[in-house]
Amino acid sequence: MTKGQKRLLIIGIVVAVLIFLVSRGYSFFAGNYNAMVAMQETVSSSWAQVENQYQRRYDLIPNLVATVKGYAAHESDVFTGLAEARSKAGGVLQVSDEILDDPEAFKRFQQAQNELGSALQRLLVVTENYPELKANQNFLALQDQLEGTENRIATERKRFNDAVRDYNMFIKMFPRSIIANNAGFREKSYFTAENQAQSAPAVSFE
Repeated sequence: MTKGQKRLLIIGIVVAVLIFLVSRGYSFFAGNYNAMVAMQETVSSSWAQVENQYQRRYDLIPNLVATVKGYAAHESDVFTGLAEARSKAGGVLQVSDEILDDPEAFKRFQQAQNELGSALQRLLVVTENYPELKANQNFLALQDQLEGTENRIATERKRFNDAVRDYNMFIKMFPRSIIANNAGFREKSYFTAENQAQSAPAVSFE
């Protein structure tokens, strides 16, 4: 084999190795990037379900208040507190999932929902003093709907947190963290339980 042939052989081997390495690198990058996109979409989808259940609770409140007022109209402080909490919560409903990349904005969202849950709980405690209200069929139906909604909120929040945990762990592990940082994938915020704020309102009147 001549020197020229050896040189061409070496060049061919080097080119083949480079092509192999580039191909493997591209596959690694593409595979992990696509996985991050899929997991981010799962987080967004889970977020939408959480919002839907909070919206359902938000929409139930006017009918619940109207029914309770029919029997406890003088409980004005409770109604005012609930109205204010509902108004505040309404201001942060149906927000873009970009809020998940902003810990402070997400904290404000969660706080507003916590306050609404607490205000609802105070209203339901008041109803204990009105036996006729607790026997009202419309109130019983609303009670069942609220209980179901609170359970769904808890379920969807857990699913959301699970999706966020999987996503956050995936993008923070080396060497995937390099891809995540360069491609703009950021850690998402979790729902957290604080000072009993995330306990579902007691809606059983047995």
